[in-house]
Order: sequence, then C-alpha cells, then structure tokens
Amino acid sequence: MIVPIGNWVLSTACAQIKDWSAHAATRDLRLAVNVSARQFRQPGFVAEVEQILVETGADPSRLKIELTESLVIDNVADSIARMQALKALGIGFSMDDFGTGFSSLSYLKRLPLDQLKIDRSFVDDLATDPHDAAIVQTIITMGHTMGLHVIAEGVETEAQLERLDQYGCAAYQGFLFGKAVPLAEFELLLAEFWARFIQADCST
Repeated sequence: MIVPIGNWVLSTACAQIKDWSAHAATRDLRLAVNVSARQFRQPGFVAEVEQILVETGADPSRLKIELTESLVIDNVADSIARMQALKALGIGFSMDDFGTGFSSLSYLKRLPLDQLKIDRSFVDDLATDPHDAAIVQTIITMGHTMGLHVIAEGVETEAQLERLDQYGCAAYQGFLFGKAVPLAEFELLLAEFWARFIQADCST
C-alpha cells in the first residue's frame, strides 16, 4: 500500500499548500514530505508529482521532498536524474537522517539538494559526547560550505539548542519547540504566534 498511500500524502500536502497560499500567516510556509524508496523508484513518479501539482494548483517552491541517504545512494545516477526533473518543476529537496548511511562527498556534490537534516542520533548526546559534537560541527560546516541549508532534528533540550546555535545551525525541529499536532491545532498556534508578533511590532 506504500505507493498509493504515498501519492495520497503528496496530494494532500499539495492541496494544503494551495489552501495556505490564500492566507498571510501561512502563504510562505514550506511543507516537507517524506517519500519512500519504493514510491521514489516508481517509473511514473515524476509525472505523478507533476500531475498532482497541476491538479491542486500548489506552488512547487512551497513543497520539499525528503529522501533518506540510503535511498539516494542505492542508485545514484537514477536518483540524480529524478531529482533534477523534479527540481526543474521548482520542488526542493532535503536529505533526511544525514550521517547515518555511507556518506560520500563524491555523490553529495552532484545531488541537487537544498537541505541536510542532521539525524537525531547525533543530537541526543550533543552536549555531553565530544564525538557527536565533532560530527555535528562537521556536517554544519560542510553544508554551509556547499550552500546547503542545515536543520537539526530531535532537539529536546536547551543545552542541545545552545550547542547547535554555537555551531551555526539556524534551523531546528523537536519537542523543545512543540510536538506533532492536528492541522487545526497547528493553524491555531500559528495564528496566536502571528497575533503576538503583530502586537509586539505595533508596540515598538
């Protein structure tokens, strides 16, 4: 069921992007979707994504596809061709769980990536394990050098956030900021944030 479920997720995500485009508080949001290896390797995957974009009217620059490192290196030439075709549509790419596979700079420099996502296994003990700290620093430095956005996942403590900030990581996700919530609750939280932001801006 992974392929039809994956297509449904993509379609739902694009429909949401289109809906968000009509509202000031959400129109600049980007939505990231994890794509499985089986779905990504389907012969008609690129055409399917293009059709979904046309049917929903979603801005492709608001969509980001997350691929795991192991998926990409399974067939690098095919991965690059598919990613370039989707990139031509305006879609962005993030490499999920970076550092947990068999990283190779020779293929990394050829991939049309926009973002590296630092795996939470390196973030968990970041504040206490010098080896994890060295790996995280290396990934951040390498990402920035290659012009890639870097995001750390699994951030749960202030100590982790402080270290990541010191190392130059500017984006994070994790329970320190919030847990996964239903769409309606997320939009309510976002509206409350914007209301406080506007109020603070007006007061200055």
